[in-house]
Amino acid sequence: MSEGKFDNPAYRIETERLVVRCYDLSDAQLLAESISENVEHLKPWMPWAHDEPLPFEQKLQGVRRFRGKFDLQEDYIYGIFNSEETKLLGGTGLHTRLGHNQLEIGYWIHKDYINKGLVTESTAALIKVAFEILHVHRIEIHCDPANLASASIPRKLGFTHEGTLRAKTPFLDRWSDSMIWGLLEEEYPNSPSVGAWIKVFDANGDPLL
Repeated sequence: MSEGKFDNPAYRIETERLVVRCYDLSDAQLLAESISENVEHLKPWMPWAHDEPLPFEQKLQGVRRFRGKFDLQEDYIYGIFNSEETKLLGGTGLHTRLGHNQLEIGYWIHKDYINKGLVTESTAALIKVAFEILHVHRIEIHCDPANLASASIPRKLGFTHEGTLRAKTPFLDRWSDSMIWGLLEEEYPNSPSVGAWIKVFDANGDPLL
């Protein structure tokens, strides 16, 4: 395995209330609808939201890139769907940009589904996959200190706030501070995510965990 690259077989994760899975091309319409409904909600924290609305063809190309990177084992972007998979509730991912045997988790949630514990649920599921299937050494979560809702997720899930880097992240025409939260493999067994109920399936639909 090369540096920063993981063999991730977990294409589909089912939790108590959600399906967290790799995107298919057929999800482009759900993605377009969800983003359209959340542009103003996302703009304070997501630079890409300022480019919206994008033409549907660009949404389709975006989903194709998500899937392509997943299949090539380069980066792992997941959609957060309701259990019926009729609505996209948000997005998340296991990102490989930290380097060897480390992953970063990011997330966003639909404005109509905040304060329902769904980001905590989906993040705990990804943590369980990362440590029990991918056997990573470390997971990080980065967020703007002003984004209190985002910072509450790693705090609930047993991460350590390792520091806040000043003017670390480019955001449009400015630089924003970034809180760094970390969870190590030896800390995972005592973290809340151990108790997460999940079912995990590979690209063929065969169970993994």
